[in-house]
Amino acid sequence: MLRRFLVASAFVALLSGCAAPGPEAYRDERPALDLMRYFDGTVNAWGQFADRSGKVVKRVKVLMRGHVDGDTLTLDEHFTYSDGSTQRRVWTIRRVDAHRYTGRAADVVGEAQGESWGNALRWRYVLALDVEGTTWHVDFDDWMYLQEDGVMLNRSEMSKLGVRLGEVLIAFRKRG
Repeated sequence: MLRRFLVASAFVALLSGCAAPGPEAYRDERPALDLMRYFDGTVNAWGQFADRSGKVVKRVKVLMRGHVDGDTLTLDEHFTYSDGSTQRRVWTIRRVDAHRYTGRAADVVGEAQGESWGNALRWRYVLALDVEGTTWHVDFDDWMYLQEDGVMLNRSEMSKLGVRLGEVLIAFRKRG
């Protein structure tokens, strides 16, 4: 019995040692990200999707227009993909407190959850994606990091049922 307990404890300690840092680990990083202020106005973005092997399979340009009303940000995103297809997503993002956000969009299943500290935001949600005529519910784990000069970098891991599907990399640039 004691041996099983020790083995289980060692296994849990090993797993917890592999855990990634949470957003609070970036509390002292600058410039500080104010999500509402950053996306209020026009933001351009450029990105790419790579499959699980690392091969880039699609590129994208995004034009975003945001409007803040109190603690609510409406973010209208217009995507143009390298294959010529287009897409639109309108987010409604609400500031819950100094560090937490929630969000909804038509193709988001349930509610997105965000947490921001210092220059970083972690944004998690489930997106309903059309894959060859079938709708897949795909988990997104976005990490955004504000840089100097209005640049923000975003790395997003996509997975389904715990299996990594690929990664999205995006660079944002705030106008003005």
